[in-house]
Amino acid sequence: MPSDTTDALWNRLQAQAERGQHQEPALRDLFQRAVLNHSDLGGALADRIGRTLADGDEQAGPLADRFATLHRNNPQLQVHAWQDLEAIVTRDPAFDDLLAAFLFSKGFLALQAYRLGHQLLQQNERLLAMFIQSRCNQRLSIDINPASRIGSGIMLDHGTGIVIGETAEVGDDVSILQGVTLGGTGKESGDRHPKVRSGVMIGAGAKILGNIEIGEGAKVGAGSIVLHAVAPHTTVVGNPARQVGKPRHPRPALDMDQSFDEG
Repeated sequence: MPSDTTDALWNRLQAQAERGQHQEPALRDLFQRAVLNHSDLGGALADRIGRTLADGDEQAGPLADRFATLHRNNPQLQVHAWQDLEAIVTRDPAFDDLLAAFLFSKGFLALQAYRLGHQLLQQNERLLAMFIQSRCNQRLSIDINPASRIGSGIMLDHGTGIVIGETAEVGDDVSILQGVTLGGTGKESGDRHPKVRSGVMIGAGAKILGNIEIGEGAKVGAGSIVLHAVAPHTTVVGNPARQVGKPRHPRPALDMDQSFDEG
């Protein structure tokens, strides 16, 4: 994503916050603190994540400063954040603008916290990475291991109860609803978690267990228990999950249509 695009998006987010001050004066301090007091999305995210995860006001400032440094040194973090934010606005009818998604989507917030933790782990700063994971679990009820690998354009819809294990992989343009587990079977070590390819949609409460592949453009129905690989561009449902048809869209994560054509 070119820098002029990120600048344009930031200007749009700030304009929405400016308008929000007049539309809802009771939230004026929130709009100022969360958006208008910052020069870019990286700084705004660093402050918001620091405040959310801190154990008290004294810890919030140092955490926000540490996270802001990570964003300055790793510009791709901000690019991914914009792509995730746009994914929410595009796919989730509950959020009709950037401001609402930025302020109120805890799935978005947890995902950006994960991205910081993942970067820290790459820098061999394991303790702070694990702190981020633990506090996201406590504060947001979303548990993403910082060692997992997650692409861009991701929507964690609602977010509550999502668990993504250490060796899991999630491709680009994936939508994951609440209560989803990308976990191990409990009997394995090493590479033991699912590999979810691009464009996949995973319905609420689905459990995908073991080092198995969910093929590109596949759809996993709500409440399904998936123990075996899922072919690309197929729909599976049930316990145990079975193929019941094909998605109507080549990337079902993008249209969020949870119905399917049989056959």
